[in-house]
Amino acid sequence: MDAVSLSLDRPISVAIVAMGGQGGGVLADWIVALAESQGWIAQSTSVPGVAQRTGATIYYVEMMRNQRNTAPVLSLMPVPGDVDVVIASELMEAGRAIQRGLIAPDRTTLIASSHRSFAVVEKMKPGDGIADPAPVLEAAELFAQRFLCADMQCIAEQSGSVISSALFGALAASNALPFARDAFEQTVRASGVGVDASLKAFAGGFDAAAAKPAPAEPERRSSSLVSGGNEKDRADVQRALNRVAAEFPADAHTMPRIGLRRVVDYQDAAYAHEYLDRVARLNAIDPSLTTEAARQIAVAMCYDDVIRVADLKTRASRFERVRTEVLARTDQIVDTTEFLHPRVAEICGTLPVKLGLAIENSPTLTRFVRLFERGRRVRTTGITGFVPLYLIAGLRRWRRSLLRHRREQAHINAWLALVEQHAPSDPRLALELLKCRRLVKGYSDTHARGGAKFDKVVGAASLLAGRADAADWIRRLREAALADEEGKMLDGALATIATL
Repeated sequence: MDAVSLSLDRPISVAIVAMGGQGGGVLADWIVALAESQGWIAQSTSVPGVAQRTGATIYYVEMMRNQRNTAPVLSLMPVPGDVDVVIASELMEAGRAIQRGLIAPDRTTLIASSHRSFAVVEKMKPGDGIADPAPVLEAAELFAQRFLCADMQCIAEQSGSVISSALFGALAASNALPFARDAFEQTVRASGVGVDASLKAFAGGFDAAAAKPAPAEPERRSSSLVSGGNEKDRADVQRALNRVAAEFPADAHTMPRIGLRRVVDYQDAAYAHEYLDRVARLNAIDPSLTTEAARQIAVAMCYDDVIRVADLKTRASRFERVRTEVLARTDQIVDTTEFLHPRVAEICGTLPVKLGLAIENSPTLTRFVRLFERGRRVRTTGITGFVPLYLIAGLRRWRRSLLRHRREQAHINAWLALVEQHAPSDPRLALELLKCRRLVKGYSDTHARGGAKFDKVVGAASLLAGRADAADWIRRLREAALADEEGKMLDGALATIATL
């Protein structure tokens, strides 16, 4: 028998860069099955990654026409500058592929989803740590021979499928592989799992890559500020809306209305009028402060406490969102387990003022409360887990009498008093002091760290009052506080101020 000769014809190479749970392996299997169904020889390999977003894996496929008495030589790994198609399941993964040198200007078709799945280094920054996507988009246009980009994750979610189906459709539309669309669709049908949803996502990805997006359904917005409640509640909310129109400048109506929606959802209609009273005081001093005051005061008044966490975790809308995210069918049961770790301060904050203070000031009682401090997993889709959280959420009606609320209100009042003090003489400084509220966020340790930084920054106002550059220094301090979690940059900036 004659020896089989080795084919020197060049294979078509496809590299897929995907994170865990995005179906990168399924996409690679579909490409292999597609090639084999058309009489080609195909081979796939994968190299697991350990990226900070659950692990990015490189799947690599090579394929060649099947030639008689000829055995192909196929590679196990993509070679920089020698890849025909690169498919990235997330925008920054496309950037990583460019950094690895997988994209060649004279050769590579780059297909990427424009959505973001934020890395740990982006999430851990106290401020806005989200990486700018513009450089990645510019590099993709520069380095790729062709660049096809659309929000494939959104297409998949709207179709009730996963992103691999939409990316497969985009690959078909790119014409980078010598196979007809029907062959792609038949490959999906042959998989036998979630076929209808996968084909719908495939079509969406195909249209998006071909620059023929399907008409978007009009966004449906509620015509009212809130739903439910009795007639008195609705009348109080309407009165609050009328106050916005009557008391604030016409060009500053949007943010107070958004703030109203937030505080009513958080507490009640009466709380909305407390919110407007605070905004109105600053508006009377200087209308230029109104929009920022409306934004920051709403955030401050809607602080995250145990009651709020329990409320959000037991809402019907959250269970529905979870079902949507996991792509559950109507006949499937979805269990949700929450991890809760309340600290002594949070437990005491949920108690009436006198009782909470008594426990905090008693070492014996504090040690007893610590028995409830350990982390625990609560299955909110079961009665024993849902009911306790639902009852805690019901404490909202008594929130004003609780220790945490009293402390938060005192902190807000002190902050706004400082703003009002400087607003008449230095509106720029007052505006920067308002913006400092963004330092306080989250709950537990995150809230404590943010609150400590906030107190340091606004505390510097007394040292800077009367200086022409006071507002600039407060802005620098705020940016320093947002730049690193440990606060070393903030301490350095404060040390500089002490020498002025």
